[in-house]
Amino acid sequence: MNVVDTNVWIYLNDRRDFRKHSIADQLVASCTNLVLPWQVGCEFISASKKLVKFGFTEDKAWSALQDMQQSADRIALPDPADWTAARLLQKGEMLSFWDAILVALCLRDDIRTLYTEDMGSPRVIRSLELINPFA
Repeated sequence: MNVVDTNVWIYLNDRRDFRKHSIADQLVASCTNLVLPWQVGCEFISASKKLVKFGFTEDKAWSALQDMQQSADRIALPDPADWTAARLLQKGEMLSFWDAILVALCLRDDIRTLYTEDMGSPRVIRSLELINPFA
């Protein structure tokens, strides 16, 4: 199973950087067994606000989130146990709180690949491979 991090979804909807937009488009179109974490959907709506000045309206953001849901094979919901796992990951792997929460969910749900521009990818955290699709 695979997860696409928020930053990749943002590039999919932000056409200012043609290279990153194209890579994000190809990745999402070809990604199989795609899981959409609840957190990524929430972060996407929040992060997309910086695109408003470029014509990406709130309505477009909500429409894009709907497209994200349709692209996914399933939605991964948070679990309170993720907080405990995230605390250990934050310290042991030197991750931010939000990155640690996402990694905790991925590990819990047996996700094999997380496509992200963040977290020092390429990198492996336990059974999770972090890949920067833009590298």
